[in-house]
Amino acid sequence: MELGIRSPVHATLFHHFSNSLLFPARLTLLNTTSSSFMATHLHVSSEEFDPSPSLAIGQHDLLIVGPGILGRLVAHNWRQWTKASLKFPYVIFCAPPYQSSDYLGDLRLAASCWNGEGALLFTSSSAPYDCNDNGLCHEDSPVVPTGRSPRTDVLLKAEKIVLEFGGSVLRLSGLYKVDKGAHAYWLEKGIVESRPDHILNLIHYEDAASLSVAILKKQFRGRIFLGCDNHPLSRQEVMDLVYKSGKFSKKFEKFTAGTDDPLGKRLNNSRTRQEVGWEPKYSSFAHFLETI
Repeated sequence: MELGIRSPVHATLFHHFSNSLLFPARLTLLNTTSSSFMATHLHVSSEEFDPSPSLAIGQHDLLIVGPGILGRLVAHNWRQWTKASLKFPYVIFCAPPYQSSDYLGDLRLAASCWNGEGALLFTSSSAPYDCNDNGLCHEDSPVVPTGRSPRTDVLLKAEKIVLEFGGSVLRLSGLYKVDKGAHAYWLEKGIVESRPDHILNLIHYEDAASLSVAILKKQFRGRIFLGCDNHPLSRQEVMDLVYKSGKFSKKFEKFTAGTDDPLGKRLNNSRTRQEVGWEPKYSSFAHFLETI
């Protein structure tokens, strides 16, 4: 999920690539050529770069003419210089750990860009909850001890950083949309080596976004929230709903694993809903399937 955070540092080249460092937004490099020179304008945004005259130019924007090796290094150093001066009233960090080689460092840098007003929010995962027997979990349920899993270790360390800054954490369950999520992956695979009775918890991407915005608007401090639709399903139930919907061309065959694998958890975020004043657009995965 990408929520737009625009850096007042701009630059320009021909191709596009993702910036997974300070801002979890798209770094667009466009090559602007004319008969006399090549101009470089580095633009960090969740949208495609718009070279129209309406583009707002900030006091720290830099136009680099000549996007070669030197120009690129100048752009990099200029951006490093301006990072410390960037302060925003609202900051959300929603980049997953696998997109960064220094995830905790990137998070600290992003958190340092918060001016202490508004709100700071980190979208984490429900993975750290210490439950693998399909039992019930809520916002304050125990988390796994440090050292059990590198994945949960990095998430819990990231949460600690944000909470120490005074920000809040939103632990999200399984994100999905029509063509992305567990159901889409299993449809693609056809046969999956996993136990079918493992319980999943889901939340649509749109609902995760609306919950994030609702939390930001409330300007909470040092809180942990949970994002889910309160309708846990087993893996088999998910795929049975997909089949019964008749809205997918691919056919899922079966889960093949036995009963030795760990089970899941049943998440409930009633407290989050009450405190934030939020309800999901899609009340369940079954409800979502009815809308497509």
